Amino acid sequence: MNLDRVVMCVSSTAEQGVVGAGTRLRFTQKGSRVIGRYSGGAISRGCLVGTLSGSELVFRYAQVEASGEIHGGRSVCEVERRADRRLRIVEHFAWSTRPGSGTNVFEEIDPLRAETQ
Repeated sequence: MNLDRVVMCVSSTAEQGVVGAGTRLRFTQKGSRVIGRYSGGAISRGCLVGTLSGSELVFRYAQVEASGEIHGGRSVCEVERRADRRLRIVEHFAWSTRPGSGTNVFEEIDPLRAETQ
């Protein structure tokens, strides 16, 4: 698995989640180190930093929400390759700055499509 230059959208979000249909994630990967930047919808700016080992992605995230609040937490994810070759991430997150946890699902999209949305 390699997330370098992968762009994703949110296909489902937990009740405790803040990301949504308008959120786009853009990943950079060097070796096992992964950085993701995301924004859109209720997120003004977010960043995640972690590692990918096989199909397990583990990271910490911090985000500035449209409300101006800053929140963050940690996630453990499964990275899957779908039958159509696109990647899917199933994220199990837990907030560190507020109560709650849940599962979000992200789907790879064409980077050109991401620019027009």
